[in-house]
Amino acid sequence: MLYVKLFSVSLFTFLILDAIWLGFIARNFYAKYLAVYLTDNVIWLSAIIFYLIFNIGLLIFVILPSIEKNSYTTLILYSLLYGLVTYATYDLTNYATIKDWPFAVTIVDIIWGMFVAFASSSAAFLFHKYFV
Repeated sequence: MLYVKLFSVSLFTFLILDAIWLGFIARNFYAKYLAVYLTDNVIWLSAIIFYLIFNIGLLIFVILPSIEKNSYTTLILYSLLYGLVTYATYDLTNYATIKDWPFAVTIVDIIWGMFVAFASSSAAFLFHKYFV
């Protein structure tokens, strides 16, 4: 049950932050650089699967080890590394294989991935520390 709670806090945080990021903060940025690639019809099943997989990874590779060590320093390092690895995999592959993929998008997206991994795992870690 604890794992479900931690996963839920992480997922909820990620969804809220990503909605704000994609819907408001970076909306014009992505539209400017990726207009030719963006679809009018989001494939929600694919997005949902991504959110689930990403947050399962956060739970296993970041949140649980940080709780086990009772170390927020571990959480900071692991979450930033997890965000870097996951988002760089996508963005650097796109930069390497998609003609005219903007380097600015690659950099901004990787930084976003690092931040959202940190924020989502922090929420779960702090939930555990103060409410479990």
